[in-house]
Amino acid sequence: MPRPRIHDLDRLLDVAEQLVADGGPERFTVRGLAAASGVSNGAIYHAFGSLPVLLGRLWLRAAGDFLDLQVELVDAVHGGDRESAVEAVVAAASAPAVFADRRPAAARMLVTVRRDQLLGPEVPQELAEQMFALDKRLVALLTRLSRALWGRADGASVEVVTLCVVDLPTAVFRRALTEPTTDGRPVIGADSRERLKAAVRAVLTLPPPEALKPRPLMGDMKPGSD
Repeated sequence: MPRPRIHDLDRLLDVAEQLVADGGPERFTVRGLAAASGVSNGAIYHAFGSLPVLLGRLWLRAAGDFLDLQVELVDAVHGGDRESAVEAVVAAASAPAVFADRRPAAARMLVTVRRDQLLGPEVPQELAEQMFALDKRLVALLTRLSRALWGRADGASVEVVTLCVVDLPTAVFRRALTEPTTDGRPVIGADSRERLKAAVRAVLTLPPPEALKPRPLMGDMKPGSD
């Protein structure tokens, strides 16, 4: 059985993305994908090998595209000074809303499917390594933003950037990304977007906590020291 061509795989993943966004990963089946796409079960298994691998590829494609967009938005406003560094963090925090405008099904799927749901014995090592490589890319972006803001990239400062770029957008946009809609497109209103930007700027008015100093080892402690 011939393997589907690359553009056919992309179309197949587009259909799978929509199915997972609409019904969640628990209800997603190869049979359902075959019915929705017109591609046979055998061709789907030939292309991906198993359902876990298919879901992993699907998540990687969406997560990679999202991170590419996030970096693109940061690069567009980051000019090297403090003010542009703040706006770069605001841009990174706004990325989920921009991604939802461009790729609604992918944005909804990323909220619905957690990566830890995909990692298991059936996922090949290569796929797991690609997922962890995305983690490293995200950490590199957070570190870059932290250095641009404060000239440091310790755990405490990166945690503040993470609050702005990950935690706040998740809290503000999650309802819009998970609520049912008539056409499958999440509605993230202008008010929510502006309030997120205001919240991020407010968080960044405070400096990060001081970096925690490593505790001395017993051998390094001098007699009489506390």
